[in-house]
Amino acid sequence: MTVDSSAERAPNIRDVARLAGVSYQTVSRVLNDSPSLRPETRQRVLDVIDEIGYRPNQAARALVTSKSQSIGVLIATRAATYGVQTMMFAIEAAARDAGYGITVATTPSDDQSVRDAIDQIVGQGVEAVVVVAPQVRVFDLLAEVRLRIPCVLLDSTRRDLGRSIAVDQFEGARLATRHLIGLGHRRIVHLAGPRDWIEAEERMQGYLREMGDADLMIEPPILGDWTADFGYLAGRELVNRHDFTAVFCSSDLMALGLLHAFREGGVRVPGDISVIGFDDVPEAAHYWPPLTTIRQDFAEVGRRAVALILSELAGEAHVPSPPIRPQLVLRSSTGAPGAQQLT
Repeated sequence: MTVDSSAERAPNIRDVARLAGVSYQTVSRVLNDSPSLRPETRQRVLDVIDEIGYRPNQAARALVTSKSQSIGVLIATRAATYGVQTMMFAIEAAARDAGYGITVATTPSDDQSVRDAIDQIVGQGVEAVVVVAPQVRVFDLLAEVRLRIPCVLLDSTRRDLGRSIAVDQFEGARLATRHLIGLGHRRIVHLAGPRDWIEAEERMQGYLREMGDADLMIEPPILGDWTADFGYLAGRELVNRHDFTAVFCSSDLMALGLLHAFREGGVRVPGDISVIGFDDVPEAAHYWPPLTTIRQDFAEVGRRAVALILSELAGEAHVPSPPIRPQLVLRSSTGAPGAQQLT
């Protein structure tokens, strides 16, 4: 079975019709999953499509079916973090496997920019929207907008927002703090993220809860900005203090800067101070010493988001998705107070 090669071009719907011995309208009905076709006709058309590598024109299908086969993704931050990138790759792959493309809008999280980005995405006829946003006020704004299409929030709070996917940041911070307490640490500093970020607030609250439950003195958290540069500056200040034995960093990047400052200042990790991070970025295993951290399954967040969108589009009953549990990853940067230093 061959397509006319008199001109080099991609096979089209009429090629499929000719080779399958049906009309192009029949091919169109197969592509649009019409229930009025005989099974043997449907299968014959599908076999031809597979053999000649025909790919339907999505724009043309949208005109016929009023469906764009597209999912919008709103990223309400311009910070190209490892987590956001990993979720985006997973969303794109899962959408592609389901026959969907994605339309992305990245914007600062101020109110007007978010409104403009929503208008931009919806104006392109997407069938649903996934929202990746770091700040509570973005979710509050979305509640005001009242989208008329399915919307899934990649949310990191413990609020009941309905159709949302989340990693339990609060529990992750408790795991980190509990690990340090279990090693014997009683004075633990928390290097936090920006106060207006959802993840930073959840991790801070988890630290405070675990320290409170253990009836330990709580150090005022140091508010950071997620970056290694800030971790380094904070470490330069902490080098001169001798009233703590461990640091829980709200991100691996801040932990990296902290380790740099400690090494320059002659502070041994974990011999003098234990350090734990959060995220488990790929490089964390290669910091020196390798970083104990809390792992988030960012890819699973993206896959679940698309699965929830597809369920919504299919009209299935909504089943709330439980938070994804984080994992403690043990490496060499934590130990008992006074632990043997790596050489």
